[in-house]
Amino acid sequence: MSKPSLARGTRDFGPEQMAKRTFIFDTIRRTFQRYGFLPLETPAFENLSVLMGKYGEEGDQLLFKILNSGDFSGKLTDHDWNEGYKALTGKISEKGLRYDLTVPFARYVVMNRGTLAMPFKRYQIQPVWRADRPQKGRYREFYQCDADVVGTESLLCEAEIVMLLHDILPALGINDFTVKINNRKILTGIADMIGAHGMEGPLCVAIDKLDKIGKEKVEEELIQRGFSGESISKLEPVFSLSNGNEPFEELKSWLSGSEIAMKGIEELETVWKLVKTLGLENARIQFDVTLARGLSYYTGAIFEVKANNVQIGSISGGGRYDNLTGTFGVPGISGVGISLGVDRIYDVMEELNLFPESQKTSTQVMISNFDEEAFLYGLTVLPKLRNAGINAEIYPDSVKLKKQLDYADRKNIPFVILIGSDEIQSGMLTLKDMKSGEQHKRNADDIIASLTAERS
Repeated sequence: MSKPSLARGTRDFGPEQMAKRTFIFDTIRRTFQRYGFLPLETPAFENLSVLMGKYGEEGDQLLFKILNSGDFSGKLTDHDWNEGYKALTGKISEKGLRYDLTVPFARYVVMNRGTLAMPFKRYQIQPVWRADRPQKGRYREFYQCDADVVGTESLLCEAEIVMLLHDILPALGINDFTVKINNRKILTGIADMIGAHGMEGPLCVAIDKLDKIGKEKVEEELIQRGFSGESISKLEPVFSLSNGNEPFEELKSWLSGSEIAMKGIEELETVWKLVKTLGLENARIQFDVTLARGLSYYTGAIFEVKANNVQIGSISGGGRYDNLTGTFGVPGISGVGISLGVDRIYDVMEELNLFPESQKTSTQVMISNFDEEAFLYGLTVLPKLRNAGINAEIYPDSVKLKKQLDYADRKNIPFVILIGSDEIQSGMLTLKDMKSGEQHKRNADDIIASLTAERS
């Protein structure tokens, strides 16, 4: 019999990891709610007609498609089999695992727009799937935490995303980070200025890889994508723009001939001002003209967050999409959102040792089990602990104390209540501190008071 194995790009999460992940989820969820976002869940899989064509050509390739149920190939002809895998896929698969949370959200908005109070603010914390090549920090199944606002074009939404990130990340202990911002309109203007009108899509896909593959390789990719040598030489300012205190001045001078680029610059300047008005001192925001984010649906501001001094890709990204719902027949609903990559945030926190000690344990106290009488007495103490909000358990079997203490040690349970015949008679229970080894006799109420104080 072969040993079981995990599918590549997926992971199990044991209790200790889940305690840490829950800490991340809870911190993010609390902050989303504080900003007025409402919870939403959508199905794990969608019709491919909903997903295809929303993420660009590369995104379509990374969709996990689900084979149709039953005899999926029964009606196929020899011609179908020989047509190539792309055409064949459409005939044997009608559904796919969701690639992100934004497109399903857009579908939800279109289907329920008559009942939603606009602007509609929602957050969503669910797994997504991508048929990507697994590597450090990149998985085929991973959780996203999204917050989006639809039904308003106000740039306050962009500024609030900056504020949201500056609340969430320090609450997780990540204080050294950079929120990089660009605007898709600026990239469209650049494509116009270099004589490649309408080619901002391939331009974005290529320059988005600048920090990964370098300038030379980006230029090679642009040639492969049909850009002329003249256009590429006109692109030179993109690679040399400074990110100083006045990041937009050089850009204004270079792109002054492009109305759409100037509109993009104006939008970003407004975001910078609103962030200041909202009182965010020392904002960790940086304009980055090479930031493109390869998704085809962004039309305005685009965001990417890097944790500094850690060799992990972006931990968050998002942007403004002015017509995502248009692909579902309802044009003109503008939205802006951010997505936090929990798996990468987890890796950053693990690498920098940022998880609080309290997240490494779930049980705070264990009651020992010496014999039948002690066991029954312990069962009267157990509910009192739990009713006081203390995570507690009793060892289920009457075995040697060493085995029980080893169990508590392996589970990182910080306290054990020892109950023997003396304790039953006097009502004074022995509380053992597993870290220091110290033991104190106390009644149940005092133990509850001290453990409650310990927890807070």
